[in-house]
Amino acid sequence: MPRPQPRRALIGLTLLLSSLAVLAPRESWAQAVSLPVTTGQPSAALSEAQARSAAERILTTIRNGDAQARFNQFSPALQRVSSPSMVAATMKTQPRLLRWAIRSIQPGYDSSTVEATLFTAAGERDLLMVIDANGRIDGYHFDVTDQPAEKVVRDFITALASGHFISASSFLSPVMQEQIPQGQLQQKWLNLQRITGNFVRVKRINRAESTPDMRLVIVNTEFNRLTDNLFVTLDAQNQIIGVDFPTDPAPPSPPR
Repeated sequence: MPRPQPRRALIGLTLLLSSLAVLAPRESWAQAVSLPVTTGQPSAALSEAQARSAAERILTTIRNGDAQARFNQFSPALQRVSSPSMVAATMKTQPRLLRWAIRSIQPGYDSSTVEATLFTAAGERDLLMVIDANGRIDGYHFDVTDQPAEKVVRDFITALASGHFISASSFLSPVMQEQIPQGQLQQKWLNLQRITGNFVRVKRINRAESTPDMRLVIVNTEFNRLTDNLFVTLDAQNQIIGVDFPTDPAPPSPPR
């Protein structure tokens, strides 16, 4: 059986760290592209010690399960697309955090990247956090390399549909998170539904193509006015590097 073909051609993307050629939608929300290399010493908005202290405070708050304190630790950009009640709802779905080990800290010009291993009631999870110059979290990404690409995509769409745009953003690669901040992710999802109507359900998820460097997953999605396919591209680590929403969604089939 021939594999499904997206309505628009897919073009190659160059990933920031791996420099691997992969396939991604031509008119997707964003394309993960190589960023220019800047020379010179970083300004170290947070020193390594300050970034470590901020990370410890953030992880302690997660372990304590305090949704209001967790919300207060969000950067202004994250707070605009969230609320303490949304944070509380998300925390209820996550395994209880027992302890953690910070593996690396990389201070940057206006933010620091912290990598940690979380030891939870459900096992270990590797986490990457971006912490801004004020010690607030500005984004994060969990390592989901060991999960099926279809599950990653379903969880991504579920987070979008429920309005949890910070959680949805965590499935994007770090490069895509820079290109599509959480507020833009929210706006793109809302703009789509102005065309399609409100999200109803995911009908089917199928992997259309898989190579050592990428996975292409097609999500047949039902909205209250239209039903069509969304195309999601993931890299070898199951990080989402391309999202392609239809520009000409198909109307729902008439009842028989």
